[in-house]
This record gives sequence, structure tokens and C-alpha cells, in this order.
Amino acid sequence: MASTKPKHLLAGVKALDFTQFVAGPTVTRLMAEMGAEVIKVEFAPGGDRCRSVPYVKNERSGYFVQQNRGKQSLCVDIKHPESIEILQGIIPKVDVVVENFAPGVIARMGFDYASVKQLNPSIIMCSVSTFGQTGPLAKYAGYDFVGQAYAGVTSLSGEEGGAFYPPMLALGDVSTGVHALAAVACALFYRDRTGEGQFIDISLLDSYFGYHDHAVEVISISEGKQKPARTGLQYPGLSPAGMFKGKSTYIWIMAWLDHHWVKFAELMGQPELGRDPRYADVPSRVTNRDEITKIIEAWLASLPSDDVAVAILNEAHIPNAPILTVEQAMNHPHLRERGTVRTVRDRLLGEFQIPGMPLRFSGFPDDLELEAPFLGEHNRRILTDYLGYDTKRIAGLEREGILQSAPR
Repeated sequence: MASTKPKHLLAGVKALDFTQFVAGPTVTRLMAEMGAEVIKVEFAPGGDRCRSVPYVKNERSGYFVQQNRGKQSLCVDIKHPESIEILQGIIPKVDVVVENFAPGVIARMGFDYASVKQLNPSIIMCSVSTFGQTGPLAKYAGYDFVGQAYAGVTSLSGEEGGAFYPPMLALGDVSTGVHALAAVACALFYRDRTGEGQFIDISLLDSYFGYHDHAVEVISISEGKQKPARTGLQYPGLSPAGMFKGKSTYIWIMAWLDHHWVKFAELMGQPELGRDPRYADVPSRVTNRDEITKIIEAWLASLPSDDVAVAILNEAHIPNAPILTVEQAMNHPHLRERGTVRTVRDRLLGEFQIPGMPLRFSGFPDDLELEAPFLGEHNRRILTDYLGYDTKRIAGLEREGILQSAPR
């Protein structure tokens, strides 16, 4: 008899989630998208602080909903011993624990890895933080942009001598969550083979520093003689590679490969530039970057529109992209067709759009229908299913304020 296919890759995996904001919730959000059962622990009285982050409608935060779809909410008074007992009872029955408090906080609650491992020897525990669990900075608080600054990433933004311009989105938080997800998945695979659990220490700073594609080895190999410098709209070390002013917006153009440059010169009606010794190779083009920028921007200005420029470049297979606003990206047919922009429904917010699931699997092509929990919505279900509490005992916990809930 054929076995029933699971609803998704992580169906049957159970996770206890002590996370809030973005980096930590990203780990468990992606797990939920792949079918894992995620119990989100929220602390009374208000729960996850993101429940009040704008945009708020009908007392419901879209920010919270986006980060916590598919999770079950257990809201407890963490200061009460019986809440600790509840969580201690759940831990032996889950596969993964994820937390993103500042280092030391989870230990003061009694749920550091050593304590959790005693309750469940095969547990996989993942701690996500700004600086990591060890090192001189570990004790300090931080956010995405703090990790970015310490990693030397922010220093590469903006024009030389001017202000720095870091990207205004949760680039580090989300990608650190994805790093953590990869580590959790590998640890689950290892445990399946060996039975052994694992502690995983993931930091924003480590993740951000890993984004340096060439700066670190350049400084090291040259013994400091060569250092990356801010080049504003242009990518350092390559040319042409950067943002060029068009009719109505800027356009990213990456024609730095020699054959792309020759083709680009032909497109601009100046094929001789492809043979000009001033632009013969990447180092020469970098040296003469300002001249190339003027040539390209003059060509863009001569065209009827930026759309025409993009179409010409696409036809020639020269990598390029117009600088779209968020709203323009949301309405782009490519993002729509692939579900990169996804329409979801929430009980209080109604229909609205969020970023879609970025991981695609041939065996599970369809998105799961998920919804974010109300505060403490699953208190009774979790205590009944995981701990066997009866209705009378749960009602008593509610009367004492140990369990709390709210329809928001």
C-alpha cells in the first residue's frame, strides 16, 4: 500500500519558537512554509512586540502577520513557575528550539542549550543574535544595521567623502535567518544519521561579513596595499558596472566582460570603442571609468525612453535592470507570475500582499495556506495535544493569568 505523501518537506518536524522581530522569526517562518509545526512562545501580557509595529489595521499588525504566518501562539506569563513547567514539558516533544534574545537571556529563563539538552538529548537548538554567543561584542544589543556597520559593509556605500547610504530593508535580518535555516536543516539531516542533536550559533555580523566577495582577500593578499574604496554608483573593480542615469530613472548595466563591452559599443553605434586600447580590458576601463560613464549616459539620453534602453540591452543579453520602486516591483509581471509577490488573506486585515516563499521545490510546487495566530490562540490546543492537560486544568491556568490570549 502506497504511503501518503506529506504536505511538505518538513511535515512532522516540530519547533519551539522563542523569537521576535525579523531574523529569528524568518527561520521558523520558512520552516512553517515547508510544513513544520511551529509553536511560537509569546510572553504575557502583550506577546511579540511586533504585534504593534505599523502598519496596523483593526488592531492587527501586517508586519507581525508577514513574519508569523503558519505558527501557533502559546502566550504565557514567563515569570510564573508553572509557565516554566509547561515549556519544560513541551521541549522533549519537539525537534528544534529557535531563539533570538540577546546572549544570556534565554539562559536566565532556564532554557540555555545545556538545560534544553537535559530535557531532550537529541534537540537541535539555534540561537540567532547580532554578534554571536561569544566574543567581546556578544554582550551588547544590536539590530540589522549594527551588524552591517561592524562588518565593514556600510563603509562601502555612498560616494567617496560623502555620507553612507545603507539599504533601507532587513537585508541582514532576513538573510541571517536563511543562514540559520540552512544550519537547522543540515543539523536535522545529521541527526537523522547519527541521532545526535546540535547547538547552532548564528550571528548577523558573521553573516554580513561573509557577503564580502573580494574585499577581504584583496586587503590580505596585497598586505594592505590595495583597499576597497567607495565608488558611489559604480561597482568597484569592474567597468562598465553600475548605475547610469537614464531618461526617468537609473539603470543598472553590467557590461564589464570584454565580449559584453564590444557588443555594447556596437549597440551604442560606436563599435570603435570596443577596439579602443583605452577600453581594451577591465583594468583599462576602470581607469577610464568617468569617460565610459559619460558615453553610456549620453547614449541613454538619446533614446526615447528607459524602457527602450532596457529592451535593447535585453535583446543583446547584456545584464541590466531599471531601478524600480517597491510599488513598481510589486506590479512587475515577472514577480507576479512566479508568486514572488503573493496575495494572502488575514482574518482582520483581509487580503493584502507580502513577499512570496523564495524556496521552490518540484515535489511541492504549491504554497501552503497559512495564517498568523492571534495572541495565545493555540494555548488550549498545545497544552492538550502536547501535555495532555484537561479542560479544567487549562481553565485554572487562564484564571490565574498564567495563560493569556487576545483576538488580535
